[in-house]
Amino acid sequence: MAGNRVEFQLDRAGVSEILKSPEMAAVINETAAAVADQVREDTGEEPEVESYTTDRGAAAVGVPVTLQATDGALTRAAAAVGLVVVPQ
Repeated sequence: MAGNRVEFQLDRAGVSEILKSPEMAAVINETAAAVADQVREDTGEEPEVESYTTDRGAAAVGVPVTLQATDGALTRAAAAVGLVVVPQ
């Protein structure tokens, strides 16, 4: 039904509240840990995991650049845990 339009108004304040919540920070940290676990399983290497806060919870997973450049270890691990990985 291409002719039917649905009206939608984004609740920016509500989205902001969700993104800044402790529950969302926990999900982010759990996801980073899962990616790190997958890197360990795939490569035997120990990734670096850093949890931090900006205006919301955040986390980073790092691997040696050669491991990513030659094997795509971080990209494959992220995809394996269900993250959508797209080239830029």
